[in-house]
Amino acid sequence: MIRARTCLPMLLSLMCAAGCVTQTNYEAGAPRYSGAVPAPPRMHADTIRIASFNIEFAFRVDNAIRVLASPELRDADVLLLQEMDAAGVERIAAAMGMGYVYYPATKHFRTGRDFGNAVLSRWPIIEDARIVLPHVAAIGASVRTATAATVRVGDIEMRVYSAHLGTVANVTSAERADQLRIILEDAKPYERVIIGGDMNHPDVGRQAMDAGYLWPTRRGPRTAAAGRLDHMYFKGIGVAHIDGSGTVTADYDASDHRPIWALAILR
Repeated sequence: MIRARTCLPMLLSLMCAAGCVTQTNYEAGAPRYSGAVPAPPRMHADTIRIASFNIEFAFRVDNAIRVLASPELRDADVLLLQEMDAAGVERIAAAMGMGYVYYPATKHFRTGRDFGNAVLSRWPIIEDARIVLPHVAAIGASVRTATAATVRVGDIEMRVYSAHLGTVANVTSAERADQLRIILEDAKPYERVIIGGDMNHPDVGRQAMDAGYLWPTRRGPRTAAAGRLDHMYFKGIGVAHIDGSGTVTADYDASDHRPIWALAILR
């Protein structure tokens, strides 16, 4: 008997041959989009606000901007976005008054548009990179990536990752763990690290905790129909334990995910 997961790539190959599916994964030389931060908000900061939002295929950016204007998110210092295209990132960065770096992972077969992750910041981004994650999706054969940025807050530097791990329909639990492991490996040289985004499983954070990370977003309401899938992990950074994280639950019809936020203590 052939397992269903084994059949999926065969089915996709037949669909591609019939012209039903087109998929372009960006390999070496992937496009990079960026914009400079208008001006740092102040000389230094002891505590900053981090937010993350998967905006479904960047379909409803206007509604997403309304969400980001909510009291919980409008003063975010760093914003991690997933499922974005360059135009959507640029519009949100302009609305928020932030600089940004964005790398697409793929030109998605469902939309024909770029699909990837961005880091937006009110503080200078001094270095960035695109990290290709292992294990292509069973459906569509798309790759997943993380966008990494080194952000300087006053005299403190921190490494920030906007990540989007594979879905339960596309990778196994072990493969998803491999994807997070690649990010954790890249983060090892950095003293202060924030990893955030759509992890596509409620418990993958245990792996980050085993690597010495704090998990400020572990508890809270579901962020998608399948559960609490969006999270952040901190290394070398403190967590505000009282009212130090949250989820925006108001319905703005912006995405199939809800945004999350957390306060990071730098000193």
